Amino acid sequence: MSERRYTEEEVAAIFERAIQAQQQNATPQLTSGEGMTLGQLQEVGREIGLTPEQLAGAARAVERSGRSTSRKFLGFTIAVGRTVELDRKISDDEWERLVVDLRETFDAKGKLSSEGNFKQWTNGNLQALLEPTPSGHRLRLKTMKGDSRALLTAGLGMLITSVFLGAAAAFFWIPSGGEGLDTFTSAFIIGIGMLAAGVLRLPGWARLRRQQMEDVAARLTESTSTPR
Repeated sequence: MSERRYTEEEVAAIFERAIQAQQQNATPQLTSGEGMTLGQLQEVGREIGLTPEQLAGAARAVERSGRSTSRKFLGFTIAVGRTVELDRKISDDEWERLVVDLRETFDAKGKLSSEGNFKQWTNGNLQALLEPTPSGHRLRLKTMKGDSRALLTAGLGMLITSVFLGAAAAFFWIPSGGEGLDTFTSAFIIGIGMLAAGVLRLPGWARLRRQQMEDVAARLTESTSTPR
C-alpha cells in the first residue's frame, strides 16, 4: 500500500498545527505538485525544530478534519466543502448529536430528511449529507455563497453592457448631446459596484465556513473514534 500523500493545503495545515503545539509563530511555506508523505514532512520538520511526534499528531488532526473542497466563479471562491471519511457507521443518536452541533455552529435550525441509509440536514445552500460506505459513513459538508454569485454575474453583465453602450456613444450619440456616454458611465459604475459587493464579502465568508466545517468534522471524528 502506498504511503498517504498530503496536499499543499494539508501540508500547510499540518505545519501550522505542529508549530502551534510548539508555541512558535512561523509557518513554513512549502509547495509540491505531487504532495508530501508524512516521512517527508518529518524530515523537513527536523530542520526547523519540529519533532516527528509533533508532525504525526498534527497529521492525525488534519486527517480527522477531512478533506477540504472549493469551487470558483470568475476566479473567486463561491463554494466550500469538506468530506470526512468515518471508519465506522454512526448511530441514530450520534447523527442527532451531529445535527445539534450543526445547528449551534451555523446558528441555523435547518431541515432533516432521509432516504434509506442516506440522511441529510439542509439550510438553504448549506448541506450536511451522510452516506454509507463499505467501511462506515461519509459526511459531506458543503455550501455556496449564492448572492455573491448573482452579484458577480449581474455585475459582469452590466460591464459588458457598458462596453456596447460606450461604443454606441462614441459613434452615434456624443455629437447629439452625449446622452449615450452618460448611460455608458452609469452602467459601468453600477457594474463595478455590483462586482465589488459580490467580491468583498467572499474571503471572510469562505474562511469562516471552512473553519466551521473543520471544527464540526474534528468534533465528529473525535466522538466516533472509539469503536462501538
